[in-house]
Amino acid sequence: MGKGDTRTRKGKIYNHSYGNARPHGTTAVAKTVTPKAPVAAAKKAPARKKA
Repeated sequence: MGKGDTRTRKGKIYNHSYGNARPHGTTAVAKTVTPKAPVAAAKKAPARKKA
């Protein structure tokens, strides 16, 4: 597993190619940092009317 192996990151860098081992563009760290949208609180049923 060295420069000649295109299934590894080092091999993809040497071969100037991209793929699963070497994604093109955004990094995986940036994707995991994004916060999730806040979850809306469940609505309660309206209070019963008193007679």
